Amino acid sequence: MKKDKRTADAVLPTTAAQAPRATKLRQPGAAAEAAVGRERRQRVQAAETCLAVLKALAGLGGRASLTAIGAAVDESPAKVHRYLASLMAEGLVEQDRGGTQYALGREAIHIGLAAMRQNDPVRMAEPALQQLRESLQVTSFVAVMGNMGPTIVRFEEPSLPITVNVRVGSVMSMLWSATGRAFFAFMEPQPEVEVLLARELDAASPEHRRLLHASKPLEQLRSEIRAAGCAAIRDLNLPGISAVAAPLFDYNGHVVAVLCALGASGGFDPDPQGRIAQAVCEQARAISASLGYRA
Repeated sequence: MKKDKRTADAVLPTTAAQAPRATKLRQPGAAAEAAVGRERRQRVQAAETCLAVLKALAGLGGRASLTAIGAAVDESPAKVHRYLASLMAEGLVEQDRGGTQYALGREAIHIGLAAMRQNDPVRMAEPALQQLRESLQVTSFVAVMGNMGPTIVRFEEPSLPITVNVRVGSVMSMLWSATGRAFFAFMEPQPEVEVLLARELDAASPEHRRLLHASKPLEQLRSEIRAAGCAAIRDLNLPGISAVAAPLFDYNGHVVAVLCALGASGGFDPDPQGRIAQAVCEQARAISASLGYRA
């Protein structure tokens, strides 16, 4: 019986000669996907470079020459100029009339102001308070400078049978608490603070006075605290209580709050080089960076 050639051809598998052609038919789609992937990566890289240029300009004080910006991002002036042109088109960068300097534009300023409005030091310190409480099992709090002195505005207590009792609204000593010492050592001199310090020094007991050895005790104390990076006390403000405090700086370098950890002296090491002090300082630096501070 004679087979129908058309039927046989219809059921035959793809031959070796036909296979390459099938592969070639699939190649245009793969090439298109590869091209899309390359384009996407190029766009991401361009965006990253553009942001790096903008950040470099901000890091240079918000105004700089093309050469200085190029050096900061390690790119040629010609390449940096192209990205600056794009940023200028979006209002993020402006060029002076002489054409020699670039500065942050209005849109960049609006972005910065929006970020600053969200920079509440107390709110931004809340995760740090929880972290200190959980990792060190200590009481931690944030204080701001009030009319009467350093005032506690937020605190966290560990889940321990015995804890140090602190309350929101409590006013700390300027001279004999770690919190007050951190404020006076790192903040710019202010008449109100000087009055509080003088008042506490005049009212100090002979035992407290003997702890201040120098002929100019406040200046000496300020230098020691700044050198340590934090204020630390043991059994000074309250018997049996030790504490470590570090300042929180805003984008202008002003002290806006103080982060403090405290606990019973028997299980609390206030050594500035110790584990607790280092943890407090690390958290304070991170909060300050979030507030826009650059050391």
